[in-house]
Amino acid sequence: MNTDAHQRIAIEGELSIYTAAEWKRRLDDLIGQGANFELDLEAVQELDTAGLQLLIMAKKEMVTRGRLLKLSNHSPAVLEVFRLCDVAGFFADSIAPQPNHS
Repeated sequence: MNTDAHQRIAIEGELSIYTAAEWKRRLDDLIGQGANFELDLEAVQELDTAGLQLLIMAKKEMVTRGRLLKLSNHSPAVLEVFRLCDVAGFFADSIAPQPNHS
């Protein structure tokens, strides 16, 4: 798998049905640029199934292209949806280590 340097994109607020169309365009553009990238999820306050579908689509597309998508700094909202939908394993290889919040 390609592990070259990557671009970091922060997602803030909602990743939901209300923002899905805009984020789909942005993710498609990022994927089309041909580079690895990281999605910083620290400021995601709401994640619904539409947002989760976008993350799944992005990961699948990046894997198909032999590239790397990292997810980092998962907010509590993101972690809760991952737990409820049992998708942490699907994203396991793209989840960057979390800082210790002791």
